[in-house]
Amino acid sequence: MAENGNGAAPKNGAQPSEAPQVKFQVLAQFVRDLSFENAVVRGDGKLPTTQPDIQVQVSLDAKKKEGAENHYEVISKYRVESKNKETGATLYLAELEYGAIFMIDGVPQDQMHPFLLIECPRIVFPFARRIISDMTRDGGFPPLNLDMIDFMAMYRQQLAMRQQQAEKGAAPAS
Repeated sequence: MAENGNGAAPKNGAQPSEAPQVKFQVLAQFVRDLSFENAVVRGDGKLPTTQPDIQVQVSLDAKKKEGAENHYEVISKYRVESKNKETGATLYLAELEYGAIFMIDGVPQDQMHPFLLIECPRIVFPFARRIISDMTRDGGFPPLNLDMIDFMAMYRQQLAMRQQQAEKGAAPAS
């Protein structure tokens, strides 16, 4: 006899309802765009002895692939700028657009947008982090190992910004 999760049999002989099964697969990963500009070489060529100020910006884009059912493309865009803390001079600028194609089936439509912008980037983030680390090392600087990114917090922040913009637009003019 089937149990209902707490060890007891279901009432009225009903079978427990099954949650829809999610099918998820990474079909491809690729570098869409990559650039590294070493600004130190244009100057005196000397690396500063102080700890640099490093700013990281991340943005995401996701879309359904045309002509392929349940296939989605997610692009993670990373912009890393390193500056000399003392002078404010740029040391390097690294940019990476890292993409992946996913096959996703069984995710309810109302949950697809957060799934694409939270789970998908989280899955491929280690690969993008490795590319950025290699790029900064190959550019003549210590390898930059990005901290883990909280894509859920990033998603919630974007939603809050959109909601604030919508409220400002709906506010009556005085």
